[in-house]
Amino acid sequence: MAANGTYTLRAGDIAVEVEHKRVRRINLRVRADGSAHLSVPWHCSLAEAQRFLDEHSTWLHAHVARRTERAAEPDDGLVPLWGRLVPLPAGTTPEELWRAELAARLPEVAARMEAALGVRAAGWQLRVMKTRWGSCTPRTGRIRVNARLAAYPPTCLDYVVTHELCHLLEPSHNARFHELLARAFPEEAAARALLRRPAREACERQEGGAVTA
Repeated sequence: MAANGTYTLRAGDIAVEVEHKRVRRINLRVRADGSAHLSVPWHCSLAEAQRFLDEHSTWLHAHVARRTERAAEPDDGLVPLWGRLVPLPAGTTPEELWRAELAARLPEVAARMEAALGVRAAGWQLRVMKTRWGSCTPRTGRIRVNARLAAYPPTCLDYVVTHELCHLLEPSHNARFHELLARAFPEEAAARALLRRPAREACERQEGGAVTA
């Protein structure tokens, strides 16, 4: 630990600066440049800080990828779309393009995955979400999907749709849920790996129609 009460921990491949401060709660944030910072109370142990990072690893990876993508995004008029870089239509924002594309593709994917799982959602919504790729309310049967998925290879949409549909059968992330997901979508690990990367990098790692993770 440094003299000023700071040290570094890791959440997967992300280095996180940890700083002991006069705060009441643990606070994790991602700076504009993509670096991660964790503020912890003086009484917080290293083990507690590491446990907090492990529990919030998915959130952290998504935010770091998004910040890094924005900082490094070249101004070349191209946007990622279904795993390819394409010209952005004049007068259209990336979010508008992704929303339109996802609205066109989602019905087919939803119908295919509903048939595979033997379950049907009560309704689907498209949103631009900051921290989640999808969400499900099992009580109502409604599912929300992040429109930004249209920036990634199609397998990522298949994965998120399957993941959320599995919650209609099992609300929690217990062993049964993971068994259902693994049977319905065996490629889940590869899809999750893509979603942890900036969309442009996910495009660049596609070779000959296959995705390398």
